[in-house]
Amino acid sequence: MNLRSVLIALAVILIMACMLGCPAPETGGKPAKTPSGVPAASQGESGKIILATTTSLDNTGLLGYLLPVFRGETGIEVDAVAVGTGAALQLARDGNADILLVHDLEAEEQFIAEGHGLSRHYVARNEFVIIGPEGDPADVSSAETAADAFAGIMETKSRFVSRGDNSGTHMRELSIWKKAGLEPGGEWYVEAGQGMGATATMANEMGAYTLIDTGTFYSMEDNIDLVTLLSGDRILVNVYSIIPLNPEKHPDARLEEAGRFMEWLTSPETAELIEGFKVNGHTLFHVDVNGYSGIESD
Repeated sequence: MNLRSVLIALAVILIMACMLGCPAPETGGKPAKTPSGVPAASQGESGKIILATTTSLDNTGLLGYLLPVFRGETGIEVDAVAVGTGAALQLARDGNADILLVHDLEAEEQFIAEGHGLSRHYVARNEFVIIGPEGDPADVSSAETAADAFAGIMETKSRFVSRGDNSGTHMRELSIWKKAGLEPGGEWYVEAGQGMGATATMANEMGAYTLIDTGTFYSMEDNIDLVTLLSGDRILVNVYSIIPLNPEKHPDARLEEAGRFMEWLTSPETAELIEGFKVNGHTLFHVDVNGYSGIESD
């Protein structure tokens, strides 16, 4: 091999070594950007938050509709863990969530009183309804209030499927039994211990009554035979709130990204997205311009 060939071989070796081991070129001290214009670092683990939320928001498809829009606008990924509200609150207490989106007023206020959360911020509302078989053996459709309807169900020992999971829906159900002055129990009262969709499916298979939010019901109505028998009682209003965590109790939470998500979710632009989300021709969630100021429960 002549000298010229040796020099060419050495040059090739040096170029390959540089490609494999040399530092990337400087970018003027600024992080490289992705095609979306968001700094690349924000699309790694530091740009991901865990949202502890309810099964009803997942079952309806609302989260699947909203979260990709938020990620597209901010580069922040939201990993939604959909469980009952009680379990969602406990996830946050245990440091396994960065922000909450739930629907149980009393439990939320207790969470804040314990110092885990800062405040409740209104997001949207829908309604709970009592659904059951068209034959309506407990004559729920003739009841004036949800408490009267529950009393009729218990009196006739008609099958009722409860979520039985300490979720916001379960807590609202228990508050209705309490208002009626009754404590349910017996073979007619079945505790599913599952999410809203699974509970509604079980009630449908049994030809039973259950309490369900309108969002989940409308998203399932083509697949079940149960019908709405009672609605409109004030105790049935269902409000969803987002709760930022207290940095003093949860300093390891991704509070900056979570704060951006809360601002986005409660913005007028997102309110329009929520109002525009429909399934089977139904608007599943409503957003009041000035927040909801009515009575969530008596």
